[in-house]
Order: sequence, then C-alpha cells, then structure tokens
Amino acid sequence: MASIDELKRISSQVRRDIIRMVTGAKSGHPGGSMSSADFLVALYFNVMDHDPASWTRECRNQDAFILSAGHLSPVYYSVLARSGYFPVPELGTFRKLGTRLQGHPSVDRDLPGVVQTSGSLGQGLSAAIGMAMGKKLDNDPHYVYALVGDGECEEGQIWEAAMFAAHHRVDNLIAVTDWNRQQIDGNIDDVAGVGDLRPKWEAFGWEVLECDGHDFNSILSACADAKAACGKGRPVMILMKTVMGEGVDFMSGTNQWHGKAPNQEQCQVALSQLEETLGDY
Repeated sequence: MASIDELKRISSQVRRDIIRMVTGAKSGHPGGSMSSADFLVALYFNVMDHDPASWTRECRNQDAFILSAGHLSPVYYSVLARSGYFPVPELGTFRKLGTRLQGHPSVDRDLPGVVQTSGSLGQGLSAAIGMAMGKKLDNDPHYVYALVGDGECEEGQIWEAAMFAAHHRVDNLIAVTDWNRQQIDGNIDDVAGVGDLRPKWEAFGWEVLECDGHDFNSILSACADAKAACGKGRPVMILMKTVMGEGVDFMSGTNQWHGKAPNQEQCQVALSQLEETLGDY
C-alpha cells in the first residue's frame, strides 16, 4: 500500500506519461486524463485488491475496475503499466498502427488489466453493474469500481443503469464521477444543464459521497467510506471534484484540451511543470 508521498510521486509520473503519449500520437484526450489521474493512482496503488500476475478479465477473487469514460485511456494505460500489468515502454505505442493501446480501451488484443471495451459513453456503468451482480452470484466479496465522466452523465443509459442498480440492490458497486465540469463542447452546465449531481444520484437511490479529487487524503477517506457503505442495499457513488487538465497551468480548468494533443513545444512546457519520479518510458 503506497503512502501519500508515494502516491504524489506516482501521480506526477503518470501525468508525464499522459502528456508524452498524446504528444507522440498527435491525438488523444489529455484534459480528463489529467483530472482523474490522482484517483486512478490512489485506486490501483492503495485502494483496490488486485494482482497483475494472476489477473483475468473475470477478476475472480479480486476487485475489478471498468473505465466507462473510455476516452480517458491515456491515464488508464499509464496506471496499468506503472502498476505492473504490461511493460512501461509499451506506452510509447499509444494510438500507433497495430498497438494494443488503442485510443479507447479494447479487449480484442487481450491487453492485461482491461476488463471491458469502452468509449461509447454511458455503457461502462451498465457493464460494471453486471460484473458486480456476477460477483454476488459467485459469493465473491470483492468490489467493482467504475469511473464515469460528468459530461457522460448526459447519456440516458447512465440513468437507466442508476435505476437498475438501486432497484436490484447492487451494493458491491462503487462508481466515481470525475466532476471537472468540462466536456468537449464547453462547460457541462452550458451544454445540457447537468447541475448538482448529488441530489440526482440520491434521488435514484444511491449512497452518495464527495471528495476532492486532487487531495489524496480526501480520495482515500472517500474510498474507505464507500467500502463501509457497501453491503447495505445501495450502490455507492463518489462525486469527485476535479479540475480538467490539473497539473499543467495552460491546460488547467479549460475544455480546450479535452481532446487535443500538445505540440512539441507545448509538451516541453508541460513536462517542465511535472517532476519525473519513476523514469520516462
């Protein structure tokens, strides 16, 4: 289990990976990847019970994670590689012809760590619910985690899934929303008026928690509270308040880097603001 200082060091390296991957590919989604980096680092290096050496897509006798917001693949791949699922140098193949590291996670080439193909927004939460129900049928006491985007919450399937999970008391599911208030077309409230997500999820019958997505103490506390709330008849949603592009000043707080790669000069400026802690690939 990593300490807070270790998590900060890993997170800095993960953000470097994200910047270098999307720059190298000249495409990708750095903004949301940067905003959710701290959570995924905490999840894989401190919170989840998982073992890369024995992992299978079924995740039997392990916790499972599904990235519903599949365009956040850069942070997902970096965290998987840095936690031992596949070699770190493979990050350099991101979005290249023939790579296992496609723009959105895919299972067609058996990339270790990826449970579910994702990218069509709204679908990953439903898949996570199905996996959580399967664990209950197998008497597997482990948890299923899912990460959704706040813009993704404009998808109708998210709310169908929300109703289903509450109705069927899927209480081994911990979902997390990256609440950075930005999406590709602008501020989420300007695009579709998502508004305050807490009363919405509560109205659908979920246990709702909140955390600061860039404070590891807050993230770890929320995850502990979420585990404590499981097994009581309700699925759990953690609303994680974040800043899109967190870690790089010219990317921070704007939707302009939702799906845009830096050029080489911008990449170097970004890297100068992020400490290399584990060694670049």
